[in-house]
Amino acid sequence: MDDPAWGRTLTPTPGRADPTDPLIPDGLDATLVLVRHGESTLIAEGRFQGQADSPLTAIGRQQAELVAARLAAPHDPPALPIPIGPLVEVVHSPLGRTTETAEAIAAALTSADRSCTRRADAGFLEMDQGAWQGLRRTEIAARYGVELAAWRRTPLQAWAPGGESVPAVAARVRPALAAVLAPLAAGRGRGTDDRPQVAGYGDRPPAGPWSIVVGHDGVFKIVLLALFELPLERFWMWSMDLCGISVVEFRAGRPVIRAHNLTAHLAALDDAHAITTLDERTADGAL
Repeated sequence: MDDPAWGRTLTPTPGRADPTDPLIPDGLDATLVLVRHGESTLIAEGRFQGQADSPLTAIGRQQAELVAARLAAPHDPPALPIPIGPLVEVVHSPLGRTTETAEAIAAALTSADRSCTRRADAGFLEMDQGAWQGLRRTEIAARYGVELAAWRRTPLQAWAPGGESVPAVAARVRPALAAVLAPLAAGRGRGTDDRPQVAGYGDRPPAGPWSIVVGHDGVFKIVLLALFELPLERFWMWSMDLCGISVVEFRAGRPVIRAHNLTAHLAALDDAHAITTLDERTADGAL
């Protein structure tokens, strides 16, 4: 279904890409913002999700609204390292939890006169967790303890029974990511490295374009490895909290981490949750 205001389209998963093909357009000056989805019902129940679909919880919807408000006013203090240039598009996994989060971001951006194209791309689907999907962590540990331990230690040699391997996910993520980066370079000149590279000297937001990808922790691990040309064996080196924001700036085609896993915009919700939990524990005598 198309969204009249945002021109929403569903992009089919691209074919496998040659990993030796250039991923980042030559000379690209732009910014990519990565946003993980909010809390879903399966997360709240302590279950593995993978590609199992589940809607956002009430807390997840609040998280989505808070991250949406933050992205709609990125230069309010403390400013996010996001350009003052045009927002090109919002791309998201087609699963419910990511779609709901992207819709909240789209609505906030539209209210702030920053509307742009929104599209779903199956290349950003979360890793298929096969037999583990829908099971509680304790159930997986009891029934698949050996496989789970191996997955955590050596993710390229072991994965969920019937699920996707890390290389298989990387093969579909790479062309989806390339399809996000290409429009950021379209019609724009090549950037230059001949400029200040160290932050803190009266920095001003860059003027280049930017795009947002709303996705999943597992997929974003692979996105960051691909951008920084790191081996897939480093899969576990990245982590993103629910509705966390990461910002990658491209300077003449060179990726630079400007922020990773920002969650300060969720502080009000976290404080309210902590107060509620404390009241509940006090009422029932728990320590």
